Amino acid sequence: MAILDFLIPVVREVGRLLLERLGHAQSVQYKGRANLVTEMDRRSEDHLIRAIRDRYPQYAILSEEAGALPGGAGQPEWILDPLDGTTNYVHGLPHFCVAVALRTGRDLQAGLVYHPYVDELYWAERGGGAFMNSTPLRVSQTAVLDDALLATGFPSDLSRAADTNIAHFLALMPKSQAIRRLGSASLDLCHVAAGRLDGYWQPNMLLWDVAPAAIIVEESGGRVSHFAGSATPYEGNIVASNGQIHGAILEVVKGE
Repeated sequence: MAILDFLIPVVREVGRLLLERLGHAQSVQYKGRANLVTEMDRRSEDHLIRAIRDRYPQYAILSEEAGALPGGAGQPEWILDPLDGTTNYVHGLPHFCVAVALRTGRDLQAGLVYHPYVDELYWAERGGGAFMNSTPLRVSQTAVLDDALLATGFPSDLSRAADTNIAHFLALMPKSQAIRRLGSASLDLCHVAAGRLDGYWQPNMLLWDVAPAAIIVEESGGRVSHFAGSATPYEGNIVASNGQIHGAILEVVKGE
C-alpha cells in the first residue's frame, strides 16, 4: 500500500525524535490532574502533520493535540496520536508509541503503531493482514476467560470520571488469570493482535486511542466491539479480544 510505504519512514523518524528525549521532556503541562502533554507530544504531532500535508494536502487530519484539520470534501481522514503513553514517557518508562490510522468515512483502511524503544512496528491494511515488522500477527487461542491475560486502563482523573472502570476491574479480576495496566492503549491493542494479551477493555475511549490499533486487531483475527457487543466506530466503551473470550468479557462489563 503506497500510503504505508510513505508513512513508515515518517513514523520511524518521529520515534527517533521521541527516544532522544525519553525521560527528559520539558514544558510538561496538564490537560487534567494526571493528563499530561509535553513539548514532545506537540513536536511529534507537528512532524506528522507537516509530512502528511506535504504528501496528501487534501486529506483531513484528526489529532489528539491539534484537533480536527479539515480536508477536501469526501477525502480520507488521518487519525493521529503522536505520543500514546505520555505519562510513561515523562517518567522515562519506555512503554509508549506513535499511532496513526487512515479511514474513509467511518471505515478504517490502515493502521500503524510504532514502539520505538523496542523497534516494533505494527501495521495493517484492510484485507491485507496484520504484521509486526515483517512477521504476520495472529491473536491467541485462549478459549476461556479463566486462562486469559487481560489489560485495561483508567481515566486520568478518577475524581471526575463518570465511569472509573474500577467496578469492571474488580469484576474481571477473579474471572481471569491476571490483568495488566500498562499505560498505552494502542500498545495494549497491538499486544492483543500479537497474542501476548488475550483481551482488553476500557470505557470512554477517544478515536485516536483506538482506531490505529483496532484494524491491527481485526486483521490479526481478533474482534473489537462496544460493551453492548455492537460493531464499533472505534470510540466509546471498547472491548478487544482474540474473539474466543469476547462474549465472556462482554457478559461482565455489560453487567457492571
